[in-house]
Amino acid sequence: MTDLTSSIWMHWHGHPDAILGLLLIETFYLLWTGPLRIRFNLSPTTDPKQTFVFTLGVLIILISLTSPLHILSDQYLFSAHMLQHILITLIAPSLLLLGIPQWLIDYFLRNNVIFKIIKFIVHPIIAIVIFNLIFSLWHMPGLYKLSVANHYIHVGEHLMFITSAFIMWWPICTTSLRLPKLSYPLQIMYLFIMSLAQIIVFGIITFAPDPIYIHYVNAPRIWSVSALLDQQIGGIIMKVGSGFLFLSIMIIIFFKWFNSESKDIKRGIINKD
Repeated sequence: MTDLTSSIWMHWHGHPDAILGLLLIETFYLLWTGPLRIRFNLSPTTDPKQTFVFTLGVLIILISLTSPLHILSDQYLFSAHMLQHILITLIAPSLLLLGIPQWLIDYFLRNNVIFKIIKFIVHPIIAIVIFNLIFSLWHMPGLYKLSVANHYIHVGEHLMFITSAFIMWWPICTTSLRLPKLSYPLQIMYLFIMSLAQIIVFGIITFAPDPIYIHYVNAPRIWSVSALLDQQIGGIIMKVGSGFLFLSIMIIIFFKWFNSESKDIKRGIINKD
């Protein structure tokens, strides 16, 4: 089994569809923040930090889909699958959204039809429902088995995950002025609800008495991890990973809220004087 483990860590592979899709996304972004920005007079400058953040999001998706993590996720470990999904739903989409300049988002929101559609789907309640419904459905044993058995269905699953995550992160991470992020207290409430929303899926996966994903029951065992223990670790990664991230962001938002309130109080005192 040592030889198998060693070969897995060397298994970097490039799915043409993943590489081409991410290359197109990065190219589209660079065109609009570069020559097209100048051509349509959208902004006098662009922020290199945002370009870095957006590109980092693209790279995280690329690594999660082409590194050894992908083969571990597909063929051996449910826990690796959950780690991969943490990367492509909770980490990368938030970076992509933070990396898109305000002027670029609002340029595309000028179209009234696009604006109304986006406004509806990024409403906090709708965003929570869309993300958690898609996440839950794809972790039903039947759909899960179908996704790992068919490459193109698996691609569709990942696209749905990333898109729904992009929607879910909008109320927290968007730079748009036309459809802005929530106020600080509402952001905290939103993240708190998100931290609770996956409890049912987490409970089913983590506390099931037997493995519920036959695909991993039949997979070769590596690192002496049983299928049931692997499933339990996957559930913990899902809940602890998301919970830790949401809690950390909630703390950051709280201090931003506190600082903004303190500044408002100071301004009020100065104005009175």
